[in-house]
Amino acid sequence: MNPLPDAGDAFRTSSEANDISRRSFLALAAAGTAGALLPSAVGATSAPADATDVTQLTLQDAAEQIRRKRLSPVALTQACLARIERLNPVLNAFITVTADAALASARDAENEIKGGRYRGPLHGIPIALKDLYDTAGVRTTAGSGVFKDRVPTEDAEVVRRLKAAGAVIVGKTNMHEFAYGATSAVSHFGAVRNPWNQSHIAGGSSGGSGAAVATGMCFAAMGSDTGASIRQPAAYCGIVGHKPTYGLVSCRGVIPLSWSFDHAGPLTRTVTDAAIVLQVIAGYDPLDLASSPMPVPDYVAALKEKVSALRVGVARSFFFAELEPDVEAAVNEAIGVLKGLTAEVRDIELTARSQEPLRAAVRLAEAHAYHAPFLAKTPQLYQPETLQRLQAGADVKADTYIEGRRQVEMTRRTGGAAFAGIDVLISPTSPIAPPLLAAVNKDIASSMALGSLSLRNTSPFNVYGWPTISVPCGFTKAGLPIGLQISAPLGADAVVLRLAHAYEAATQWHTRRPTVA
Repeated sequence: MNPLPDAGDAFRTSSEANDISRRSFLALAAAGTAGALLPSAVGATSAPADATDVTQLTLQDAAEQIRRKRLSPVALTQACLARIERLNPVLNAFITVTADAALASARDAENEIKGGRYRGPLHGIPIALKDLYDTAGVRTTAGSGVFKDRVPTEDAEVVRRLKAAGAVIVGKTNMHEFAYGATSAVSHFGAVRNPWNQSHIAGGSSGGSGAAVATGMCFAAMGSDTGASIRQPAAYCGIVGHKPTYGLVSCRGVIPLSWSFDHAGPLTRTVTDAAIVLQVIAGYDPLDLASSPMPVPDYVAALKEKVSALRVGVARSFFFAELEPDVEAAVNEAIGVLKGLTAEVRDIELTARSQEPLRAAVRLAEAHAYHAPFLAKTPQLYQPETLQRLQAGADVKADTYIEGRRQVEMTRRTGGAAFAGIDVLISPTSPIAPPLLAAVNKDIASSMALGSLSLRNTSPFNVYGWPTISVPCGFTKAGLPIGLQISAPLGADAVVLRLAHAYEAATQWHTRRPTVA
């Protein structure tokens, strides 16, 4: 890594920059002349990230530079805002940018750190929120015209915890409307574009979060995952996405899709960064009915534990069916790497085919229940695809829903038997590479079909509730990212993170950065 400015320079230049108008600063930033902000060229697809650009630091490295007072939170935030200004018109990753509030938070963080009141590794770090996390005084739209003017009065619990840790919230990211889809092409605010090739989708429903993290517009972003929506955008954008154990992270204040399957979690550029964020947001919330009291270990410390004794199961049946050739080749290569890291890698059987109809019936009913009042008043404000999905929920009978919920609970109680003889389970995150935007925009049927195919491998783990992470494991011949999915039993988030970190350390895929013209 190229040396950054020393402590005095970083903090002095940031205080001077406070007197510059935001517009003037962004102009300076583009030329690389403001404090700790250096030139902002993104590394080419075939090359590692540019270590001279502070927005391309990992969260961990940026946090360490801030802790040592070698990097100003204000300069770092300004650098991210400059990238948002430049790249968002291309990628459409953000719905709302909270520049003034972010700079104010960054100044507060800088003053606290100068005064010896360092809160931890998120202090002064720019983070984005998927636009279904409630933010007091800042609109939360869920990507929909129905909520385009909705301004909450309270922060979501996760947002409260992030702010308490000193994180700087730079804005709200674009998403598939009401999280009800896997493309992020269906949004009142327009489609999110894949940073590796803007003709392709970024994944959904947390597509804006994925694109923002991959391109250095922020150092982490919060997503939600009901069937794929953290892991699939992570895979399609070439970053890390962790769906925690169901109930580990509070969903209070997060606009729901399906209470039974919704998970909140981070998208980051490395596994260590995901562990850092999880450490802050994990923990019991008695006001969230889905929250469960469970141990919250030191996730970052757990990354240092050896993986040589871990036994890995490969779920080939179902999960490896009809993979695109480039996906299959990349995942098989990843399996080879894991064989050299762990005690054992062997094929196992996992019953998953029956999970999607079960999840679909429960999800349909719960989504309709939440939206019923809005459907009755303003159905015309929904996107046509979302409206069609939501209206179908009205046809789910009460006994079907009740039996579905019973089966979900039984599955979660008994599903751990799949780990008899193994510690973790691996599979491709998605059976296909990111589809073309033109293909998903062709018509509603095409959009729903491609979306369903892309989340085939992820949705079973929302039924099981197991912690599951997606990490980069290669690229297609066309230069699009591919993800590897790692799962473990309920509560074993540290194990998932540990193996993902070991794999990441043994490969270079996570160092790649997209070029955005």
